[in-house]
Amino acid sequence: MFQAFEVVPAVDMQDGQVVQLVGGERGTEKTYGDPVAAAERWVDAGARTLHLVDLDGAFEGERANADAIDAVLSAVDDDVGVQLGGGIRTADDAVALLDRGVDRVILGTAAVENPDIVAEIADEHPDGVLVSLDAKGGEVVVSGWTEGTGLDPAEAAGRYEELGAAGILFTDVDVEGQLEGVRTDPVERLVEAVDIPVIASGGVATVEDVVALEAAGAAAVVVGSALYEGEFTLESAMAAVEES
Repeated sequence: MFQAFEVVPAVDMQDGQVVQLVGGERGTEKTYGDPVAAAERWVDAGARTLHLVDLDGAFEGERANADAIDAVLSAVDDDVGVQLGGGIRTADDAVALLDRGVDRVILGTAAVENPDIVAEIADEHPDGVLVSLDAKGGEVVVSGWTEGTGLDPAEAAGRYEELGAAGILFTDVDVEGQLEGVRTDPVERLVEAVDIPVIASGGVATVEDVVALEAAGAAAVVVGSALYEGEFTLESAMAAVEES
């Protein structure tokens, strides 16, 4: 999936625009313009993978930014990996997106409500499913981070690995979007629990945070607010990783 540690820019979409939320809560968003322009900006800066999220889909349960996502897929070259989440609730939806050109679909709520969906999709696309384990207060949350599940992230990760997940996307919701730094302990715990890649997300504020997550064993890190707010550049983060 990742040949080496990657810094993956986020392109989170709401109402057809790029936004970043604080703590995953609606109403806290800052808007950063057109998704295609954002995607092209990150690819030009050297991104090898893009992280697309339909936030309306995550909250409402139905994909609402399909046109914007299609425009991004059409704009980027085939050698740029694309992972997509938000509002994907059925295996048919996931397979259609994978057939359309998405490299990996991200399942959160759907995987919690119906774990077998992971195996169903993985049977057809063995490297095509990331399971999103978003943690708030130490438990997995779903439905746009609004509902607790009682699931422990590390235990859940092991279960999804057995079902065929190609990787785990772990978001530390408690620090997401706040630009106050990362917590490496939850990431290390997940990395120790599974043999598949763990992609970290949430709280990145500095290049040092990126390096710390690599040292914690993550295969990649998704970065949103810090890049959009100019806290550091994608190029500087990639260079720091290469030097570490």
